[in-house]
Amino acid sequence: MSIETPMSASFRGRSVLITGGLGFIGSHLARRLVAAGAKVMLVDSLIPEYGGNWFNVHDIRDRVTVNICDVRDPYAMPYLVQGQDFLFNLAGQTSHLDSMDDPHTDLAINAQAQLSILEACRKHNPGVKVVFASTRQLYGKPDYLPVDEKHPIRPVDVNGINKLAGEWYHLLYNNVHGIRACVLRLSNTYGPGMRVKDARQTFLGIWVRNLIEGRPIRVFGDGMQLRDFNFVDDCVDALLLAGATDESNGQVFNLGSGEIINLKDLAVMMTELGIDGSYEIVPFPPERKAIDIGDYYSDFAKIRASLGWEPRVGLREGLRRTVAYYQKHHEYYWAAMAG
Repeated sequence: MSIETPMSASFRGRSVLITGGLGFIGSHLARRLVAAGAKVMLVDSLIPEYGGNWFNVHDIRDRVTVNICDVRDPYAMPYLVQGQDFLFNLAGQTSHLDSMDDPHTDLAINAQAQLSILEACRKHNPGVKVVFASTRQLYGKPDYLPVDEKHPIRPVDVNGINKLAGEWYHLLYNNVHGIRACVLRLSNTYGPGMRVKDARQTFLGIWVRNLIEGRPIRVFGDGMQLRDFNFVDDCVDALLLAGATDESNGQVFNLGSGEIINLKDLAVMMTELGIDGSYEIVPFPPERKAIDIGDYYSDFAKIRASLGWEPRVGLREGLRRTVAYYQKHHEYYWAAMAG
């Protein structure tokens, strides 16, 4: 039995729309909102490349409403936003490589569709609270570490540019049209339900798959690149906190972790999780080297001071839970299409 907290009470009996709701983070958010007593609608295109998976909500399928549509649909979103108290806007094209190979699709999903969603809110539901999931990738190669929200923004790929446009649309509609909106810049979110059949969503996904299948984890470069990671439960905490308070309106917040690790040590940590695994250091593929940002970890002091958020799940524990999940459920994630 779940214990109600002041944060969860903010959502009890309220209507919540989650774009990208059958995806990795969206499904975890949906589960928490259902437990809090919210009326949850999930929107997802189920386009194979983008991570939506029915199994992600198999345990709450009869407690949520699911609408299969694309956020690029100019007719669907004006209807779907009506009557919603909260909109967690998580739908997006997340692959940095795909954004370089097919920049117009990335533009359509991460910029144009975001503007259409906000226009739908302005015209049909101006009282909705919107939380937009963005990415730390838009900072580019850091000038200093840890990276705070005042750091210069220099995207190294099309995805970062379009996500930045999506951010600014949300902030503009907050500041000019009064659509309460805020932005979270996510940093290497991982956990059960993340895409693992390839590296489109996060490199950790394919690392997990290789580990379970007995193949070496492939670490690009020299393995000394520093990163921080957030377990999905901590990311959901931040989304809920941002949604539940008007203190977040018009604000941009970094997520991050005080637990910094280089990728070689991360690979070693994964091979120590009770599976007979190995890793190898390999040269960067040229297409990845061109958009690599080197060391990166976030300063999340702003969201800690403003909303009281900080990560609670340690990296080793989060990895243990993630690997155990895929050992049990890999049949639903390995396939090209998971129904």
